[in-house]
Amino acid sequence: MLEGVVPFPPEYARLCRERGYWQDKSLAQEFALVFKKYAERIAIIDREQLYSYGDLDRLSDRLALNLLSLGMRPLDRVVLQLPNVAEFVILYFALQKIGAIPIAALATHRYGEISQFVRIARAAACVFPEAQGDFQFGPMIKRVEDESATLKFRIVLGKPGPGEHSLTELIEREPLLPRSELDKIVIDPTDPAIFQLSGGTTGVPKLIPRSHNDYAYNSKTAAPICGITADSVLLLVIPIAHNLALACPGIQGYLFNGGKVVLSTSGRPEDMFALIAKHRVTHIKVVPALLIRLINSPAIADFDLSSVKVIQSGGQRMQPEVRLRTKELIPSVTVQENFGMSEGMLFFVRLDDPEDVRLETCGRPICPDDEVRLVDDDGREVAPGEVGELTCRGPYTLRGYFGVPEYNAKQFTADGFYCSGDLMRQHPSGNYVVEGRKKDLINRGGEKISAEEVENLILSHPAVQNIACVAMPDANLGEKMCACVVPKSGMTLTLKELLAFLAEKEIAKFKLPERLELMSEFPLSTFGKVSKKSLVEMVIRHLEEERSAV
Repeated sequence: MLEGVVPFPPEYARLCRERGYWQDKSLAQEFALVFKKYAERIAIIDREQLYSYGDLDRLSDRLALNLLSLGMRPLDRVVLQLPNVAEFVILYFALQKIGAIPIAALATHRYGEISQFVRIARAAACVFPEAQGDFQFGPMIKRVEDESATLKFRIVLGKPGPGEHSLTELIEREPLLPRSELDKIVIDPTDPAIFQLSGGTTGVPKLIPRSHNDYAYNSKTAAPICGITADSVLLLVIPIAHNLALACPGIQGYLFNGGKVVLSTSGRPEDMFALIAKHRVTHIKVVPALLIRLINSPAIADFDLSSVKVIQSGGQRMQPEVRLRTKELIPSVTVQENFGMSEGMLFFVRLDDPEDVRLETCGRPICPDDEVRLVDDDGREVAPGEVGELTCRGPYTLRGYFGVPEYNAKQFTADGFYCSGDLMRQHPSGNYVVEGRKKDLINRGGEKISAEEVENLILSHPAVQNIACVAMPDANLGEKMCACVVPKSGMTLTLKELLAFLAEKEIAKFKLPERLELMSEFPLSTFGKVSKKSLVEMVIRHLEEERSAV
């Protein structure tokens, strides 16, 4: 097993095998059967290009062999930073075939995040687009390579610069190695198939090792709960690297069942509606902010959306009013709430749950051996119906983040329960209701932002004496970040100046504060700590006063 991965205890692993949760096959082995079974069916649609299951198999074979010729090897870590394009899918399966491990980065990540992923994982390669808007990725990745002792390959989707390899050429070029070279590769199904990213409360996201065994089970088990069949068509607009998009049930779940996935890089309602109508889309994955945008678009009346059966929502809690309005506008649809984490545990509302349960809850776990404990601050289980922190373990929930034993000692109990930091209560139906979070995260439209990460950067500003970043409510995104700053004596700061300063820190734009509150001092709790609860109340009050004034 890869050093730095925390294994499941032997007795627990035996239980997972005995009960059929783990098949002891690599994802490459699992999907070899899928590609053969559905060879002639369409698997992926990317703009006007259609890819059959056979095409995916053939193209990922070719890419895998060319990556081997390049020098890539099993267990090499690869930072994968591509948008929603077919090349992502082809590369994902090529890496599985050679036993290399993708790191599910986002196209919005910048030097601050990518350099850390490379350092922590000791990554051998970065795969990235040539550009996004006016941002050129090449110079950033070259800078990461110059500072790294392990990064050997820079692979670009687009025109390659000096020292870069073309992903398109690696996919299209006939390989020098025979196909039999892939059959020689032995992959341990308990090794990571992918590193997902946590929404970690401290610093840069932690790496989540998801094994071949648990990631296949994750997708296979979630798929029937979402009503997926061979006739299902998924429209994927949320970032493809997210756990929800890739495996819950995601691309993996639809392909396991012979379904079809339509990829799009555009979240414009008109573009999404056109794709739904053209391809008779049956399923859509959203975060609440995206669904709110869709149902408030006047264009919704201009397209035939009657094919849509399920809109799966995750990332943050959705208000019942949004679900009810969606049903009014698209009568064929069920909005299916789920609560999931890249660390593993998945809760789904069932499609046949009573309407009041579907409106009020985020569902229940998907596996009979998923274990949930809601606990108080002392680790004691709370009474039924009371709010407690979600702690959990199960056949597809990790036992430790990669390479951080000290952090793991705080986040996992002695008997292997993951302490999520999310607050929940159990509904009388047996489903669960999300009541907030204990951990210091800001949930901006489903993207989790570590307040501490941004606070540490702002604290280095010469005008800042103290800083606290808090969530402020937003009608579309759920939450945005407000930076509360105590400036140094005789100094001041504007939001424009703060954003210019943070731009130099090269972090993802979605992490930037969208409001600044200057204060002479912070309110304190009874324990002498900064009371973020009081800060949030103050920001909300100021927002309401501003709205009233307008």
